[in-house]
Amino acid sequence: MDINSILQLGAQLFQSKMAGQGQQLDLGDIVPALSGLLSNSQGQLDIGSLVSGMDGGDLLNIAQSWLGNGSNQGISSNQLTQVLGQNRISDFASQLSLNEDQALTGLQEAIPSMVDKSSSDGNLLDMVGGVSGALDLAGKLFGR
Repeated sequence: MDINSILQLGAQLFQSKMAGQGQQLDLGDIVPALSGLLSNSQGQLDIGSLVSGMDGGDLLNIAQSWLGNGSNQGISSNQLTQVLGQNRISDFASQLSLNEDQALTGLQEAIPSMVDKSSSDGNLLDMVGGVSGALDLAGKLFGR
């Protein structure tokens, strides 16, 4: 799945979760906000860094479930804030005229699926810097 498809998937999941809470958001607004949230300092979507930042305790188990073939483990609002950072969550929520709790609720739905889809067909390999980046990431995730 290419990066644009992954963003669209994440935006659709986020939109659906928000609609269930009475918030009507346009995909055209969600996609750039989501892209900004998950981009690196060069403005490139960087899901690999998100996953590599999940290197401790419960976060490690969660990341492994997203990358593996089984079901995706959930992530709490506090854990998402720890991984993404308070300022980035705040900026994301602000772009969509949501409060941070609403934004986190939608992201809890979208982020695991985006990482899961990124890890199939080798796409995550590109996002973590090729084979050497993948080996570093695997070392963190699997204790090697």
